[in-house]
Amino acid sequence: MHILCHASIALLALSFTAPFLAAQASAANPAPHEEIWRFDRLDAIGGHPTHVLGAPQVIETPYGKAVQFNGVNDGIFVDDHPLAGASTYTWEVIFRPDADGAQAQRFFHLQEQDPATGQDTKNRMLFEIRIVDGQWCLDSFASSGDSNRTLLNCKLLHPLGKWYRVTAVYDGKTLRNYVNDELQGEGALDLKPQMPGHSSIGVRINKIYWFKGAILTARMVPRVLTQDEFLKMPVGPKGQ
Repeated sequence: MHILCHASIALLALSFTAPFLAAQASAANPAPHEEIWRFDRLDAIGGHPTHVLGAPQVIETPYGKAVQFNGVNDGIFVDDHPLAGASTYTWEVIFRPDADGAQAQRFFHLQEQDPATGQDTKNRMLFEIRIVDGQWCLDSFASSGDSNRTLLNCKLLHPLGKWYRVTAVYDGKTLRNYVNDELQGEGALDLKPQMPGHSSIGVRINKIYWFKGAILTARMVPRVLTQDEFLKMPVGPKGQ
């Protein structure tokens, strides 16, 4: 009788404890949701407060306001990893890479952090450009533990000083990247959902590889989008 009583109490306690623990786990690593970050101010982006390095400028463009980076010491940090917890994703950035920047420039970096220590792990997602013969090519990278994938095809070059949409899509098995609607590369990747962390824009998370150019918008979606669902390039005056 006593054994049955104790067993019943244990089961009752478990029935209350399990949902509580599940809720705690969910709160620690909440399900990701779509985020759109407009670069029209410096004090906050996508509703997140910023930490600003140097003196990036809010500028007027034919498509609205954007943030311009000088390629030397301008950067923005956000205490949020918008794709943390995502098992698949689409990540888009509308940006303008400018002339006379460094050969390698990291313009967006999403970084996982160890929840126990707050230190950066090796798990990250990023966009870079490489300058080749006065033009640029796209470098996309994502890593999870020992699995990582770099997509860099500098046979596909693009003029500087123009606006582009770059996109990275991960479907759970393959990472692909695009400039506008043109596929740049693809490769197999086993990417586990990343833990929360932080982001840097205009520079690598450890403050090297500064970006020279401007960023208008970024969108992070925790699912695969088809090409006809990608962000549309903005239309300016006279169809620019």
